[in-house]
Amino acid sequence: MSHQLTWQQAGEGDDKLRDFFMPALVDLGASVIIQDFDRNYLFVTNLPVIWAGGLSERPDDLSLFGGEIAERLAVLKGGLIKNGQKGHIEFSVGSEEVYEFRIQALEIDGQGLYLVTTIVDRSEERHRERLLRALLREVSHRSKNLLAIIQSIALQTARYSVTLDMFLNKFRGRLYSLSQSQDLITDSSWRGAYFYELVRQQTEKYLPENAHLVRISGDNVLLTPNASLHLGLALHELIVNAVSHGSLVRSGRAIAVTCHRMQVNGQDSLEIRWDEGLPRAEGGLESGQTEESLKANFGSTVLERVVPASVNGKARYHITPDRISYSLVFPIDHISE
Repeated sequence: MSHQLTWQQAGEGDDKLRDFFMPALVDLGASVIIQDFDRNYLFVTNLPVIWAGGLSERPDDLSLFGGEIAERLAVLKGGLIKNGQKGHIEFSVGSEEVYEFRIQALEIDGQGLYLVTTIVDRSEERHRERLLRALLREVSHRSKNLLAIIQSIALQTARYSVTLDMFLNKFRGRLYSLSQSQDLITDSSWRGAYFYELVRQQTEKYLPENAHLVRISGDNVLLTPNASLHLGLALHELIVNAVSHGSLVRSGRAIAVTCHRMQVNGQDSLEIRWDEGLPRAEGGLESGQTEESLKANFGSTVLERVVPASVNGKARYHITPDRISYSLVFPIDHISE
């Protein structure tokens, strides 16, 4: 069963219709070449600029496209000997441009077999595909890193948990901390998280009516995804300890969280500080509290070992009768500019 593939109103000449086809082809970024069965060029339109210089009174594949492309086109066209047969091939030109050649054999009643070549610019499409592949590789890499962090947290939390309920409570909190930091990273198109926003996000959940008790100051730098995740964990441990030992709201003394650029051994670095005041009690720390109990086992491991190692930095976690202080110093290359 045959289908009518084209229609035109009676009286409309081919020359006039060609004036409409040209803008359409240009808009599509397509070129058309028509050859007879002996490969003689009959028609060329909208040829890409890089090849247009080869047009002459008697163009051919060699003069237009050069030896390498002409040779591969000859092989492809040589196999198209029957009506309706098709083939396609892509060529990269330079480092950025990609063109697809789609060739089909068409038999015109009483006039023999012709080859119709359509050239389409695929450069932008292939560029998007390369970007997508690179993004998928990056997502895979970051996902593996995140899973490794989660595995480490699970193992260490289990190590310092006496009961299943204790494990679940602490593990859920740490997972929530990671997810909050990851939300900031995702919202920034994987660039990282700004310091101020990271601190607010990690602390405000635990101080719904007392957000003023955490005061942030200093440089609001954009931290890399890795630094954001690990600093988020450190902030989580610090705020949970501050709330759990019960003195933060009672004392009314705001926690100072600061960020400053500095030089360490001639290297651009960043210092993050957490300074928390404790209410004074007779004999120093409140009854039943010791420096070790306030450090809360795995919390101190995160603060003193895990986080600094992850950002190639150094940390100091110090508790006195009236203060809890934490400082983290790490190189500027762990900061997104």
